[in-house]
Amino acid sequence: MTGDGLLVPVQENLDTLVTIGELLQSPANVIDRVDTRWILQSILNTDAAFLIAHSEQLLSTDQLACFRQMIARRIAGEPVAYLTGERGFYDLVFEVTPDVLIPRPETELLVEMALSKIPSDRKCNILDLGTGSGAIAITLARHRSDACVTAVDFSPGAMAVARRNARMHAVKNIVFVEADWFSGFIREKFDVIVANPPYIAEGDPHLKQGDLRFEPLIALAARDNGLDCIRTIITQAPDYLEPSGWLMLEHGYDQADVCRELLDTAGFTCLFTRPDIAGTDRVTGGQYE
Repeated sequence: MTGDGLLVPVQENLDTLVTIGELLQSPANVIDRVDTRWILQSILNTDAAFLIAHSEQLLSTDQLACFRQMIARRIAGEPVAYLTGERGFYDLVFEVTPDVLIPRPETELLVEMALSKIPSDRKCNILDLGTGSGAIAITLARHRSDACVTAVDFSPGAMAVARRNARMHAVKNIVFVEADWFSGFIREKFDVIVANPPYIAEGDPHLKQGDLRFEPLIALAARDNGLDCIRTIITQAPDYLEPSGWLMLEHGYDQADVCRELLDTAGFTCLFTRPDIAGTDRVTGGQYE
């Protein structure tokens, strides 16, 4: 066992073949069962249902060698999403690279809140600021086919990943703008604006722990105790919202009150804050009349 509490895989002779079921069930061969499943799915180019239905299938020598290499990299701390090149989010799977943040379950709340405000029976304009992999924007576009979704990011690497994800999911009602927040717009107006901006304080020790060590720092941390980007978005958003339009942001565990204050000062009403699946305040928003 490593200092991180991860289980080191047994170094059996690679000539000794093992089954899918043995790798999934043996605690001597895993660091985390979910991680192991994702790694096996990637190596075998299949899904979880296949692993269950074919638990007796043997891995080839090459597949087993690849499995052990990826497990070793995971033990060294590399995120599974970067190892496999993909991560599930909401009801889709997205390509991820070190150019983008890894989509997380708590961010699905932002999608749910946005969908609750986006009409399903008429056209409307949606803006996703700091789109990264495009997970939020593409999910919204898939679930609201009449909407036009605009996805913004200033990182060329992130834009490339987001465009590939849009093509992979055959999403047509989305456009991409390479810009810094609202700088790519002049007179455009949107019915709903969503953002998952950097909100961790610069120098926060968590930035040097776990998966965060491998993710793009510029997409994680912000000045002013993590509030710089949030403040910029809230202050500028009214100029780009239709009457009665909504702004919703993901934020840190202790930033809900500040977000509400900033929204109130900017003239937003109908303020709300919702907790994520862990019970932590995660999304705050409001309506601009």
